[in-house]
Amino acid sequence: MSHHLNKYLWHMMAGFAIVILTACSPTVKVEAPDKPIEINMNIKIEQEVRIKVERDLDNLFEESPDLFGTTAN
Repeated sequence: MSHHLNKYLWHMMAGFAIVILTACSPTVKVEAPDKPIEINMNIKIEQEVRIKVERDLDNLFEESPDLFGTTAN
């Protein structure tokens, strides 16, 4: 009888453990944000344009120093 009782208790404990583990399983909830995501990339583009314009002006001054009344250094 003791063997049947131990087997019964083991089955009960295993069932209880399964119920506890499935009840505590984590869930992941993915939701869309309320506001749209905004990525501001204007700063990099502006810096890139300024560098290119400065290089172009430097080249222009070197090619034609008298263009704006300046002399070559």
